[in-house]
Amino acid sequence: MEHDPKIEVNIPILYEDAYCMCINKPAGLAVHGDGKADEFTLADWILEYHPTLAPVGEPLRVRIGGEEITVPKPGIVHRLDKDTSGVMVLTKTHEAYEFFKQQFQEREIQKMYLAFVYGWIKEDAMEITGSIGRDSSNIRRWTVSKNARGTLRDAVTNIRVVKRFGHSTNGGEYDGKGSTEEGTFSIVEARPKTGRTHQIRVHMRSVNHPIVGDSLYAPKRAQGLGFVRQALHARELTLALPSGQTITVQAPYPEDFQKALEVANA
Repeated sequence: MEHDPKIEVNIPILYEDAYCMCINKPAGLAVHGDGKADEFTLADWILEYHPTLAPVGEPLRVRIGGEEITVPKPGIVHRLDKDTSGVMVLTKTHEAYEFFKQQFQEREIQKMYLAFVYGWIKEDAMEITGSIGRDSSNIRRWTVSKNARGTLRDAVTNIRVVKRFGHSTNGGEYDGKGSTEEGTFSIVEARPKTGRTHQIRVHMRSVNHPIVGDSLYAPKRAQGLGFVRQALHARELTLALPSGQTITVQAPYPEDFQKALEVANA
């Protein structure tokens, strides 16, 4: 898709070598198209600013109206949701693509996200293991419910509470107990061991602490903390390079996260 010059797309490169580049994807930018929507995506940005990545990877093939459409995914070996910000790795050669693809498949790449969630989580740490399938009542959603349709796929997310803040409806502060009341929030580190679609969002909803601003999994909750998208940021990615070196790449917080952190620490 041709880039509208009126749309400013600023994608910082956090790390780059002969094999890959790690970028800080902004919220609101889809990673690649679906063959239906006509919108500028990360794949379009890659083709425009890094055209040498065009032949790298595997394009997505979708069938629409009886016709098969090829959606380019240049150098893209994994993805983030459109409204999730943070670090992603892009591959620069086919050999690097296969190398990183295998790491993702074998769950060797370590991912850490930061999220703001509704409520005070009682436990300081937990492992969520609910298997994930399509939500039978909403085709856009995934769920750990027994009413899920299709195949359930195993999913594991480790959660650590960084901070609890806010006030309950009676004005009370955190007292060591859990809460799901309006006005109470937790900051969590989420480390998914698997890579299912919407995994962290689904798992946090399954324990009654959905992500702040998540209109799909918490549609009846006030957005809160100034967020107009789900408050989920891919903070760190730790991966081995083809050279044998292991690196950790950290994505700085976007403006909405910085403001929410100021509120939490006030």
